Amino acid sequence: MSSSRPGPVILIVATAVALFLLMPLIAVIPVSFTPARFLSMPSGNLSLRHYQALIDNPAWGQSILLSLRIGILSSAIATALATMFGLGIWMFQPRFSALLIGFVLLPLVVPPVVSAMTLYFLMTTLSSFNSWIGYDTWLGVALAHAVMITPFAVVLILVALYQVDRRIDLAARGLGANLATRAFRIIIPNIKFGIATAALLSFVLSWEEIGVTLFITSVNAITLPRLMWMGLRDNIDPAIAAISVLLIVITAIILAFRIFVDRRRTTDPQ
Repeated sequence: MSSSRPGPVILIVATAVALFLLMPLIAVIPVSFTPARFLSMPSGNLSLRHYQALIDNPAWGQSILLSLRIGILSSAIATALATMFGLGIWMFQPRFSALLIGFVLLPLVVPPVVSAMTLYFLMTTLSSFNSWIGYDTWLGVALAHAVMITPFAVVLILVALYQVDRRIDLAARGLGANLATRAFRIIIPNIKFGIATAALLSFVLSWEEIGVTLFITSVNAITLPRLMWMGLRDNIDPAIAAISVLLIVITAIILAFRIFVDRRRTTDPQ
């Protein structure tokens, strides 16, 4: 019986490719410990001054909290819209469903600069009606991010829905279940992992969004990516390397925890 495990050559090649891809991230780590005031490799002595700067400068903490708030709200909006749209397409199967899906996925093919300019004019128009949502407000940024990330959530929701056996919905309808019961008690529980994945991806995309954010913010809504961009553009602050290392560590911990949970789930007896 042949083993499904890869051979040593495959493991060596895969390890080499992984190291090559991770090399830019690995190079950030020593840069974050440089004692200099500019981005450079440490020549001998190591310093934690740039990590201390993240604590001493309140702008970093404020930008992180703002990015979290925007990411949570925009991902919630995008996931809710994607779920409702996907349920409508899957349950009703309209004649022009392909056209509707193509229209929703349009932001994926439009150049980001065009989307950013369009959202800029939209936000400035909204600012004339309400100062709480519009240009350079966190609610306006969350709304703009939701517009950009909803197509990604739609793709994941549709993929999850098309893996559901349609006979389940037909059986529930035959037993007299109304539309709300079928949607919330039959279909959504079967795609809960797809919804969770869509929400997570939407949050990550909102967290790292910079192109649209540069167009619709000025001095009030400074997200973490915008603050990092300002540091690179103005004075090349090495604190950017320090915050990058912290984000890498957090991401690695989350991935390791996910792998641990998956292995526990597969090894535990049913």
